[in-house]
Amino acid sequence: MSEEIRKEYQKGDFTIVWKPGLCKHAGVCVKMLPNVYDPKAKPWIRQENASIEELKKQIDACPSGALSYK
Repeated sequence: MSEEIRKEYQKGDFTIVWKPGLCKHAGVCVKMLPNVYDPKAKPWIRQENASIEELKKQIDACPSGALSYK
């Protein structure tokens, strides 16, 4: 996948940004918040299943930088 691809997932004023071209598939997101991240589901991110603070903590732990927020 190209680094230019970018998907956004909204939760109120909080937006998760996913850049699949950067993803190294370390699985940190799935391990930390399995109720949010499900690679087999579409959409694979269900941001409504965690608080914004939980999402920020997990996204800050993403080793590849594929997940960010604004």
